[in-house]
Amino acid sequence: MGFSFSVRVLVVGVALLTAVIVGMVAGMLAHLDGAKVPACIMRGGASVGATMTVLVLVMVALGVLA
Repeated sequence: MGFSFSVRVLVVGVALLTAVIVGMVAGMLAHLDGAKVPACIMRGGASVGATMTVLVLVMVALGVLA
């Protein structure tokens, strides 16, 4: 038995918020390392994309989004 649509939307929302938090931390760490603002935004965005990709792949593998 699969998860309902509401649960799937909630899980994807939590994954997105987690990815945004990881991106913010990556951007702040880049700023503390001395990078310029555009580079910090680029690193944060790349971190969001990578984290969201990994989380969606894990959810598909576990059958949450299947």
